[in-house]
Amino acid sequence: MSAPMRLVVLGLSLSSSWGNGHATTYRALLSAFAARGHDVLFLERDVPWYAEHRDLPDPGYCRLAFYSDLNDLRRWSAEIAAADAVIVGSYVPDGVQVGRFVLDVAEHVTAFYDIDTPLTLAKLERGEHDYLTPDLIRAYDIYLSFTGGPTLDLIETRYGSPAARALYCSVDPDLYRVLDIAKRWDLSYLGTYSPDRQPTLEHLLIEPARALPSMRFVVAGPKYPEDIDWPANVERIDHVPPAEHAAFYNASRFTLNVTRADMIKAGWSPSVRLFEAAATATPIISDVWPGIGSLFDPDHEIILAERSDRVIRELAREHLALGRAGRARVLRAHTSSHRAAELESYFAEAALAVGAVPFVQNRNRKETLRSGV
Repeated sequence: MSAPMRLVVLGLSLSSSWGNGHATTYRALLSAFAARGHDVLFLERDVPWYAEHRDLPDPGYCRLAFYSDLNDLRRWSAEIAAADAVIVGSYVPDGVQVGRFVLDVAEHVTAFYDIDTPLTLAKLERGEHDYLTPDLIRAYDIYLSFTGGPTLDLIETRYGSPAARALYCSVDPDLYRVLDIAKRWDLSYLGTYSPDRQPTLEHLLIEPARALPSMRFVVAGPKYPEDIDWPANVERIDHVPPAEHAAFYNASRFTLNVTRADMIKAGWSPSVRLFEAAATATPIISDVWPGIGSLFDPDHEIILAERSDRVIRELAREHLALGRAGRARVLRAHTSSHRAAELESYFAEAALAVGAVPFVQNRNRKETLRSGV
């Protein structure tokens, strides 16, 4: 464990998990990071759609503060300047301007935490700079990525990041554990509607539901169009708050993991739902993408399916041993404590790199890169 640090995070949301996977990721990571003796301040843009659905307005492990716009963010200049490390997250409103402000003010390590790496890189390829630009990638000391594998090399070689490091999502095993509750569904899916995930959901859940009318299915998550033809044995739940995720998975004989198209293409992009479900020992059926075998052992810790007939065949079986093996794998490698320790090591590595460069030279480097000169 390193010496106590002061960390400032400017992320999409910590207070509300409604319609986003960022909040649960930050909650698990930052609670474990604070448990290691560090001081954490989370700065969140105050927007109405999250203000209306806040399910964690006052986290006990860190300070949470809201800012109304870029001018209001300047109230926190002293905290940002004094921090040992500052993280700016993906999809932060006005993220480019926020990043430039942080680089202007921060005196120590700066990092970009991309919880949407394949989507971010696809945007950059299209010339879309909603929350990140190529010059900012070069200016941040670390690029923390939800995607590992070859993508890390691409971030360094094509975009010039000084250090691209994988920081996958994780799970808090104290919150996600095995519960003694009755099974309500044979197969569940928890996820916000996404057009590129819907065809897979059709193949791996809706088609099996039509083929197995005596079994029970559920799809939980917001933003699904009203014109979807759900079979009668598929229950719809608009939102399951994080506090109820563990019970949701425990009430499922199997749960389904579906990955967005850009993340399948990049590979090595696990969803937080994958680790949450596994931590409850719920057997997981997942779509297939490069790198998933490095996270879970297929047929021993997870079931991989590309067609509905595989799902139908597996639903006729019991896979309690597989669920237990999946949980054991998470406890060995994918808890929030593991990620907090990894984050510490990345900050230490970056601090050494930054410290090896004279302060004025390092500041000039960031100003030059930020301006694109």
